[in-house]
Amino acid sequence: MASGWAVDTGQDCPFRRHGRGDRGREFCYTNITMIHQYIQKCRAILDTVGQQESQIQQAARWFADSILAGRMVHVFGSGHSRIMVEEMWPRYGSFPGFNPIVELSLTFHNLVVGANGQRQAMFLENVPGLADRILRNYDLSAMDAALIISSSGCNVVPIEMAEIFQKHGVKVVALITKEHSEKSTSKRSDGKKLGDFADLILDTGAPVGDAMVTVPGLDTPVAPGSTVGGAVLVNCIKAEVARMLTEAGQPPKVLSAGAVVGPERAVELFEAAYDEHAHRLAKLYEKVGIASYVSTSDYHG
Repeated sequence: MASGWAVDTGQDCPFRRHGRGDRGREFCYTNITMIHQYIQKCRAILDTVGQQESQIQQAARWFADSILAGRMVHVFGSGHSRIMVEEMWPRYGSFPGFNPIVELSLTFHNLVVGANGQRQAMFLENVPGLADRILRNYDLSAMDAALIISSSGCNVVPIEMAEIFQKHGVKVVALITKEHSEKSTSKRSDGKKLGDFADLILDTGAPVGDAMVTVPGLDTPVAPGSTVGGAVLVNCIKAEVARMLTEAGQPPKVLSAGAVVGPERAVELFEAAYDEHAHRLAKLYEKVGIASYVSTSDYHG
């Protein structure tokens, strides 16, 4: 029985294979049922995302407007939220116009413990003032847009980052798990959450605590869902932005596989996309620290 745990089959199990337990009772291996349960939960997440079509289109409109203006969409997430940042750009099927802000101290916790461990990362994402130090590197403009990802919406750094963006007139889209955020306590002293500094909120559709599968005999659920909802939302936005850019006469340079467009075209697209990213990013640095462009009282603290 190493492949799963056993239960009586008084109820029909749609995915089962039978055997005989120690007392001769029929049982089914229900590791497949756990798979079925997770997939069902993911289908519910897709339904939640689908119900946000108008919000997704609004986010895409703001992002497309920033890109068409020659500016960038700043995308930030700490901890595991960095997954959605990298899902937006750069990877196959994505295109320049997005500025992925992936702070190493907040996101590199693969070693779990020891140097660069999870404890340090979780501490740092709640240090007041760190968001200001990160954004001090950029010449922000009201023509920019921002996507801030935080499942709980309760950690200090993403909250402060959204607050700073709004002070600069930047439209902020918050990607959170609404149910989890509502039931969680903000780490910020005034109790405000990411949603309090968002012009638009998108919901991953995951449950409180993120984990979605209940295993009999285990008192804590497993298998989180916010990454599923977050990745779907990010790619829905991406697809809408691509449509808007194309219809505006500025089709994006999409990172594409050689198996799809041919090896030469793939190399051409990669080089052109990276060059465009560099040129857009350069604009975020060219006026940094110039008093006539950056307000020291409002920004440098």
